[in-house]
Amino acid sequence: QVQLKESGGRLVQAGGSLRLSCEASGYTFSDYGMGWFRQAPGRERDFVAAIAWDGVDYSNSVKGRFAISRDNALNMVYLQMNSLKPEDTAVYYCARGYGRSVSMYTYWGQGTQVTVSS
Repeated sequence: QVQLKESGGRLVQAGGSLRLSCEASGYTFSDYGMGWFRQAPGRERDFVAAIAWDGVDYSNSVKGRFAISRDNALNMVYLQMNSLKPEDTAVYYCARGYGRSVSMYTYWGQGTQVTVSS
């Protein structure tokens, strides 16, 4: 069955960097786009970044600071996060699909917590 597992979340100071990883299994990884979303307490799950065979997309709030990439040989997708801000604090989820809406994704990981201290 399809499984997605995020890792790499931790406490980091503002201005720091962090790389999240997501390992996919149970399907042909290269056939699908992948995305990252995040959810802060009391807020909706928001789009962060997505990658497909023909391009990438970022939310305005992370453009220029975050970078999404993938390694099809390893079935991995990554989110490099630089210049982190306290408002980046959230649980980060990877998902299979492509687009800016949660409805465009069919499988989700369990999430990894990122906390940015000021």
